[in-house]
Amino acid sequence: MSGPTSQPRDPGDAWVTLPDGSEVWGLFGAAGLLAIDAERGVLLQHRVAWSHHGGTWGIPGGARNQGESAEAGAIRESQEEAGVPDGAVLPRFTHVYDRDVWTYTTVVADVVRPFEPVITDPESLELRWVPIDEVDSYPLHPGFAASWPMLREQLDTRPALVVDAANVVGSVPDGWWRDRRGAGERLRDRLAIVAREGIPAAELELPGDRWHPEIVMVAEGTGRGIVSVSPHENVPGVIEFDESRNFPSYFGHDGLGGVTLVEAPGHGDDTIAAVTARLVRDGRQVFTVTSDRELAQRAKTAGAQVRGTGWLRAFTD
Repeated sequence: MSGPTSQPRDPGDAWVTLPDGSEVWGLFGAAGLLAIDAERGVLLQHRVAWSHHGGTWGIPGGARNQGESAEAGAIRESQEEAGVPDGAVLPRFTHVYDRDVWTYTTVVADVVRPFEPVITDPESLELRWVPIDEVDSYPLHPGFAASWPMLREQLDTRPALVVDAANVVGSVPDGWWRDRRGAGERLRDRLAIVAREGIPAAELELPGDRWHPEIVMVAEGTGRGIVSVSPHENVPGVIEFDESRNFPSYFGHDGLGGVTLVEAPGHGDDTIAAVTARLVRDGRQVFTVTSDRELAQRAKTAGAQVRGTGWLRAFTD
């Protein structure tokens, strides 16, 4: 966490006094990045002695700027303190430590482009990738130590939304039938906002504050051919589902930063059911979004939870 400097860089760089008299840094709250590398573990920062809780290990972070989201603040601070490159991580979920007048948000994010951290300010003695099973052996920053058990428990949780595009588009009589592809593109754009801003954890019956689930939109018929919103040039955004493919290679990190589109080769319901079943077998927590009763039952049988189109529209509209 960044500490005070002689010249505040932003109105948020200030101490906040809590009701118990203790002081915390960040007028608008603070945020930190827990970056997870599938091969190397989590990125920890060894704090210099003069910093707050100096000598302990924690995560890069600091005061949020005025009007800045927790995700943006955590990524900015990690770039300033650890040299995290643009586009290297994508948020998965957030956890908020709330002290009424001040909050600290841990942004858990997946590394999608491996990088080596670089000490870029005087607040770090060392930056190190630490295997998950070894984190508890380090002298941790008290705040991070209190949050780590809950955070670690959720590291294997990777929710995914499989969206029945035709059913969602057709749930509102807004003239979609005159331009099915255009209606699909508008849904895609709204889903991209949901992917970026996240969904309240309570809506997914998950712990934490907000989750950024992978979103898979299945299009059929004249709704096909929509260009995907994909954050990675080397990951195909629009694919035609084929059970023989190495499915996880297409549904790894892509949806964390956008919407992956699947073009149904035949009947859309069959593809949605197949995508749902495959993600469930891959250990994902799947939410199939449809109000079609038969398809909903097929999704439940495969092991997914079902959310209706009205549930999704509450976020997209």
